[in-house]
Amino acid sequence: MIAREDLAALLKWYVDSGLDETIGDVPVDRFASRTSMVSAPDQPAGAERAAPRPIERPPVTPVRAPVPIESPQLVEDARQLARACASLAELETAIRGFEGCALKRTAKNTVFADGVAGAPVMVVGEAPGADEDRMGKPFVGVSGQLMDRMFEAIGMSRERDVYITNILFWRPPGNRTPTLAEQAMCLAFTRRHVELAKPKVVVLAGGTSAKAMLDTTEGIMRLRGKWTTLRLDDGSEVPTLPTFHPAYLLRTPASKRQSWYDLLALDKKLRELGAR
Repeated sequence: MIAREDLAALLKWYVDSGLDETIGDVPVDRFASRTSMVSAPDQPAGAERAAPRPIERPPVTPVRAPVPIESPQLVEDARQLARACASLAELETAIRGFEGCALKRTAKNTVFADGVAGAPVMVVGEAPGADEDRMGKPFVGVSGQLMDRMFEAIGMSRERDVYITNILFWRPPGNRTPTLAEQAMCLAFTRRHVELAKPKVVVLAGGTSAKAMLDTTEGIMRLRGKWTTLRLDDGSEVPTLPTFHPAYLLRTPASKRQSWYDLLALDKKLRELGAR
């Protein structure tokens, strides 16, 4: 038997904890039967009342999770839409009208391209930043200004020799890393972008761009400075040079020396191709 003092102490602890009423393990519908509250008309006073009837719970139907917006079908839709574009103007229109990528819902602008279409060098970066999202052009912030100075060091300019884009056309919220589905949708347009621009050389700025465009898991530290070939869906092949993103160089100035070697290699390749 539990001592009376212990029971009193337990009740006081319940009250102090905010437990001011008792409930059972099973909910009870006290309106289901009048006999649970009052005696039936033909039942004598003081007779035993019927026990309350527990509520019968309906079977639980599992709720299906909504289909994510970045579904494989949307990626295939992006590929088909991109393949149908016969010019850069058509591609830009298709991208601006594409609603399958969730990034578009939070971005201010669609960031398509900048520079000279048909230029010998096409730079493919990662994603628009805050400045790019506000102005609707790629590489216009601090990192873009550094990139312009880098090209000027080898006698090239955005206004004459370079065409610039990103693998993503909309800024990820907070500059977060884009999901694989977001990359896949935008990559379908980006690869067609390269086919239509027909550059002599492609420069992949940053690890995200390099891994996505080259379909590899190698990091930028291993890829940078090594010439490779970008094989496109129309059968064409373009010499491609992965290099550090200018934003990385701003954080790690000591790596600018390696990027300078990459620029010299780019200049040499263009001269070999007769593009300078």
